[in-house]
Amino acid sequence: MIPSLRSLLHLAVVLLILACIEAAAPTQIGNGYRLISVDKTSDGALIGHLQVNRKNNIYGPDIPLLQLYVKHETNDRLRVHITDAQHQRWEVPYNLLPRQQPPTPSKQTTQTSITSTEFAGNELIFTYTPNPFSFSITRKSNGETLFNSTPDGSNTYTSLVFKDQYLEISTQLPKTASLYGLGENTQPHGIKLYPNDPYTLWTTDQSAINLNMDLYGSHPVYMDVRNVGGEASVHGVLLLNSDGMDVVYRGTSLTYKVIGGVFDFYFFAGPSPLDVVDQYTQLVGRPAPMPYWSLGFHQCRWGYHNLSVVEDVVENYKKAEIPLDVIWNDDDHMDGHKDFTLNSKNYPHPKLINFLNKIHSRGMKYIVIIDPGIGVNSSYGTYQRGLANDVFIKYEGKPYLAQVWPGPVNFPDFLNPKTVTWWVDEIRRFHELVPVDGLWIDMNEASNFCSGLCSIPKGKQCPSGTGPGWICCLDCKNITKTRWDEPPYKINASGTQVPIGYKTIATSAVHYNGVREYDAHSIYGFSQTIATHKGLQGLQGKRPFILTRSTFVGSGHYAAHWTGDNKGTWDDLKYSISTMLNFGIFGIPMVGSDICGFYPAPTEELCNRWIELGAFYPFSRDHANYYSPRQELYQWKSVAKSAKNALGMRYKLLPYLYTLTYEAHTTGAPIARPVFFSFPNIAKLYELSTQFLLGSSLMVSPILDKHQTKISVMFPPGTWYNLFDLSRVVVAKETESFSMDAPLHVINVHLYQNTILPMQRGGLISKEAKTTPFTLIVTFPAGATEGEAKGKLYIDNDELPEMQLGNGQSTYVEFSAKAENGLVKVWSNVEEGKFAIEKGLVIEKVTVLGLTGVRGGVAVEVEGGAGGDVSTVELVETDHLFFDEMKVGKGSKKSKMVEVKGLEIPVGKKFMMTWKMAIV
Repeated sequence: MIPSLRSLLHLAVVLLILACIEAAAPTQIGNGYRLISVDKTSDGALIGHLQVNRKNNIYGPDIPLLQLYVKHETNDRLRVHITDAQHQRWEVPYNLLPRQQPPTPSKQTTQTSITSTEFAGNELIFTYTPNPFSFSITRKSNGETLFNSTPDGSNTYTSLVFKDQYLEISTQLPKTASLYGLGENTQPHGIKLYPNDPYTLWTTDQSAINLNMDLYGSHPVYMDVRNVGGEASVHGVLLLNSDGMDVVYRGTSLTYKVIGGVFDFYFFAGPSPLDVVDQYTQLVGRPAPMPYWSLGFHQCRWGYHNLSVVEDVVENYKKAEIPLDVIWNDDDHMDGHKDFTLNSKNYPHPKLINFLNKIHSRGMKYIVIIDPGIGVNSSYGTYQRGLANDVFIKYEGKPYLAQVWPGPVNFPDFLNPKTVTWWVDEIRRFHELVPVDGLWIDMNEASNFCSGLCSIPKGKQCPSGTGPGWICCLDCKNITKTRWDEPPYKINASGTQVPIGYKTIATSAVHYNGVREYDAHSIYGFSQTIATHKGLQGLQGKRPFILTRSTFVGSGHYAAHWTGDNKGTWDDLKYSISTMLNFGIFGIPMVGSDICGFYPAPTEELCNRWIELGAFYPFSRDHANYYSPRQELYQWKSVAKSAKNALGMRYKLLPYLYTLTYEAHTTGAPIARPVFFSFPNIAKLYELSTQFLLGSSLMVSPILDKHQTKISVMFPPGTWYNLFDLSRVVVAKETESFSMDAPLHVINVHLYQNTILPMQRGGLISKEAKTTPFTLIVTFPAGATEGEAKGKLYIDNDELPEMQLGNGQSTYVEFSAKAENGLVKVWSNVEEGKFAIEKGLVIEKVTVLGLTGVRGGVAVEVEGGAGGDVSTVELVETDHLFFDEMKVGKGSKKSKMVEVKGLEIPVGKKFMMTWKMAIV
C-alpha cells in the first residue's frame, strides 16, 4: 500500500471515530451565560444581568441579555427570577396569582458592587458562579445543597439555556433524595417520583387511565425529602410557569425543558413536609374553606335521563339507610347540553323546584355541571349575551370555533374582565332559575373534540344526534403556519409528542390584550375557576363549593378537585391513593376519585372495596359513565353493607374532617397525607403508597387487590388502636408490617397514640349528624403510666364565606390529656365558646385508651358549674386485646379501655376531668 493511501485511510478512520463520538454525545443546545453585573436593590434583593456566551440557533436564537432577580421574600422562601432584560415576557398573570412583582426588565447594566458570591437569608443561601453562570441553594443550618444548576460533567445536561421558545435549566440531586409532586399524572409506581418516567405538564383532556402522561392539571412543584443518618430534612421547589414543559428526572439530576415564559423559581426551606406545604400555600393561596355538607357523601351519574330517576336515587339511598348529602346532575338536566339551561321535558322547572325544596328542607344539596364551551346558537341567550360583550377567545379576529357536547362552541376568555362580569351574571341568572348549591366545572383544559381551524359544515347536522357525541363533525384543517402551533421543541404531549393544539384550543388563538393560548393554555381552567368562585360568592353570601377538573398552581384557593375519568379496575383503585396524596402537596386537599370507577362496569367485589376506601377520601363521590350500568351503592346488598359500615364511620368522623379542613385553610396541611408526613425520619415509609393518614394520626389501610381477606399493614413504631373496635390494639416496636384480617365489609383504620379524636354519633345526613353529642377518644401508648395526648375541634356556621374565628359564628377547642404520678387529667381550652353553646353541643362520653383502670371515682369540673354533675356518670372498663396475643412487654402493666359515659359537658365551656389510675 502506498504511504499516501495509508495516511488517507488512517484519517478516514479517525474522522469516523470522531463522528461516532459526536453522535453519541447529547446536542449542546446552548453555551451558557456569564454574569456581567450584580447589585443590591433598595428592598434588599439582588439584581444582575447575564450575557450569552456564544449564540446558537438550536430551537431558535438565544436571548442575548437576561435579568436576574433574587430575593429572600420570607425567612423560609427564596425567589430566583430570570427573564429577558430587553423585552417583557409572558408570566402567570399577577392578578390571577397575586405575588410580589420583580423590577421591570431593564437592559441597563450597572457596575458590579458586590464581591461576595453568596446571598444569605435566614435559612437559605443563594450562591452563584459567574461564568458560565450557575447557582446553588443551600440550607444554612446544615450546609446541605438543595438545588445546584452547575453541570455535573456527565453531559446529561448543560448550562442555562434561554431562548424565546425553549428554556432549559437543571439541578444535581443526591441519589438518595426522594421526590414527590410534578403533576397531574397517574403514577403507576406510587407517590414517589420514579427516575426516567416522563413528567410532562400541559393541561390535557386525557383519561386518568393513561399512565405517566400529561393530564388535566399542571403543577410544576416538587417536594424533596433527604435523610442523612436517620434525620430527615425536606424542602420544596416551584417553577411558576404555565407554558408546556417536560421535566426529566434521572435520579441524580432533574432538568426542566420549557417552551416559553420565564424562570420564576421559589424555594421553600421546610424543614418538615408540613412546613413545605405551609410555605407553598402561603405563596399560592390557602386552600378554600369548604362547607360542612361537602364532607358528606355525594352521588352522581352521567345518564340520569329525567328528574324521576334522580328522585328515585335519593329515595333509594334513604331506604337503604346509606348516608347521602349531595345529589348531582351531569349534563342530563340541560337543554341540548347548553350551559345555564334546563330541559323542560325531562327536568320540568316546577317539578325540579319542588324536588329541590324537598331535599333542601332535609338538609341535602344539589350540584350541576357546567362546561366552558358555549354553544353557537342564535336563540341561546347565554351565547348572544357573550357575543354582545365580546367575551370569546379569538382566531384572526373572530371567535375561535370548536366542538364540545352542544356541538359548535366558542370558548369564553376568562382573562378578559368583561368575560368575568358576563360569567358572573350568567351564574346569577341560572341560580334564579335553579337554586343550585355548587357548580362542577368540567372539560376546562380546555377540551375540544376537534383540532385546528374549523367551520360549521353546510348541508349536514353537526352533531348528528346519533352515536357518541365526541366525534368531530366540524370541517377542520390543521394550523401549522406559525411557530406557536408548531414550536421548535416538541414536549411529550399525550406521551407521543402530538401537536400541542391537538384536541384543544389552537395555540395561536388570542386572548385578551394579545395573550396567546400558547402561553395561557394551562391556566384556562384556573381562570374559569376564579370567575366561577366570584359568581358563586355573590349569591346569598354563602360559602362557595366548586369542583374543577383542570387545575393549576393556586387552584386549591378556590375549588376542590376530582381525579377525572378513571376505570373500574383494581389498578385504578390503587392509583387513586397516589393522585389524592399528590394533590394534598399541590395545595388542593379536597380531592377524591370516582368511587367504583367512571367506566366500565365494576365488579361487585371491587365496588365493595372502593367504597371502603372512598369513604375516607376527603371528597367522597360515586360517579359513573353514561354507557356503564347503574352503580349506586344500594344496587348490591353486599356493597350497601360495606357502604353503611365505612360511610357510617365517616359521618362519625365529620367533626374531625371538618377540623382538618380548617387546618388546611389556615396552614395548608393536607387532609389526606402520606404516612411519612407524621414520621419523616423513617425512610421505609417514603415509598408507602397503599396506606395514608387523615390528619396526623388516623391511618387508613385498604384492600387493593381482588379475592383478598387479609392485608399486610405497615405500622410505624408505637401503639395503634382499631377505630372500629377500640379494644383491639397493635403495638409496633419498630416500623414493621403485620397481616391484618380484612373480610369483605372491613377496612382497617387505626388511631395512633397521643391523640384526642373528636367524634359524633353520625347519621344519614351531615345536617343531623353535626347536632349529635360528642365522644372524645384519648389515646396513650399501651401500658403507659405517663404520657400526653392532644386534639382539636373547629365548628362554625359553615354557610358563611369565611372560615375563621372572631365573627361570633365559630368555636375552637384544644383538648389535652396527661397521665403522671398515678393521676389522669383530660381538659379543654376554648376560644369563642359562645357559638358552640348556642348550638347546644355537648360531650357525652370520654374514652381513654392505653392506661390502667380507674381507682375510685371520676371528678369533672366545668366552667360556670354546668355539666359537672357526675351522679349519672357510668364507668366501663374493657381489657385491651393485643394483636396476635402480643403483650406490651415483659413485666408491663395491663392496658385497658376506660369509657366515661353519661356526661353532659358543653363543648363551648372549659372542663377538667380527673381520676386516679388503678394500681396493677
